[in-house]
Amino acid sequence: MEYISVKDWANRHGVSERTARNYCAQGKISEAFLVGKTWNIPIDATLPKRKKTESVSPLLKVLREQKDSQVKGGIYHRVQIDLTYNSNHIEGSRLTHDQTRYIFETNTIGVTDKAVNVDDIIETANHFRAIDYIIKETDGKLTETYIKQLHLILKSGTSDERKDWFRVGNYKKLPNEVGGNDTTTPENVHKEMKALLKEYNNKKNPTFEDILDFHQRFETIHPFQDGNGRVGRLIMFRECLRNNYVPFIITDDLKIFYYNGLRNWPHIKGYLTDTCLTAQDNFKFLLDKFRIKYKNN
Repeated sequence: MEYISVKDWANRHGVSERTARNYCAQGKISEAFLVGKTWNIPIDATLPKRKKTESVSPLLKVLREQKDSQVKGGIYHRVQIDLTYNSNHIEGSRLTHDQTRYIFETNTIGVTDKAVNVDDIIETANHFRAIDYIIKETDGKLTETYIKQLHLILKSGTSDERKDWFRVGNYKKLPNEVGGNDTTTPENVHKEMKALLKEYNNKKNPTFEDILDFHQRFETIHPFQDGNGRVGRLIMFRECLRNNYVPFIITDDLKIFYYNGLRNWPHIKGYLTDTCLTAQDNFKFLLDKFRIKYKNN
């Protein structure tokens, strides 16, 4: 098969190069693949058919509007701080909620009498960017490229990027475990991720339980050397937005129940479901506060 560049393909079909790259990243151009940072597109690939405009949830609409206009004090502002703080805190970040808020609002870390881990600061700033990415790129099905891009955004510029064995924006090179349990071996990650995504994407209208099931299986595969929890929770938030479910944030008081739910999911789904529904109820209070409509699951 003959392949051409993004530029040549875009010119052929009268679209911008950016649009062409987005089509590739979203899996809308069959058999397009990356070499380094360059997409190669089959010369006979046709322009993806535009789907009828799907209804965008009121929350997603507001998040996009406030992101673009940089509104302060709104739901976008709150999501950025709360989701970033809680997801990083679960993974061991020692930044406080106030420090997280300060970084978001001022792009500085403020004065502190305690040592601050540089990676905590970088990953906090990166997490803000990752949230922007899922708000902007919510259309289209999940792909391996999309998930790797989230990891790239999250881990870029950290000390991990300087380690020869750590693959930022790519699947793990070394075996790892989570909670004392084995995860998928590096050589089998691509195969299992491909199968998981195929099964999930074949669901025309994923249920709330389908999203939780994807998350648990993603965490069991543990495809990256580090950052799996944060990437996984970003994906859950994104899929809730995409499928018009109220998203949720796992807070510190729910952490133990969340991990217990992940561990027991194959046998008892109620633990994780109940935990996420509780987190969802907490998020609904925010939506009520900001007068944003939502539908119940």
